Amino acid sequence: MLQTTALTRIFLHKENGTEVRLNDPGDTFSPEAVLNFYAGTYPILTTAKIIGPDIQNDELQYRFESTMGTKG
Repeated sequence: MLQTTALTRIFLHKENGTEVRLNDPGDTFSPEAVLNFYAGTYPILTTAKIIGPDIQNDELQYRFESTMGTKG
């Protein structure tokens, strides 16, 4: 028998070389709305782009990748 389960959404972003897992603030939020929601806490996300979703470990994983370069 087939069994279906809803996949949880997880949002990932790197800060200082460490991957940060951000929980889904609500299933009614689009990925863009989640990006804007977390931009207040992580200002680097204001210039980030959304990659995904990728299915891994029974999760829908979205990545927020900053388009800002490093200086130096």
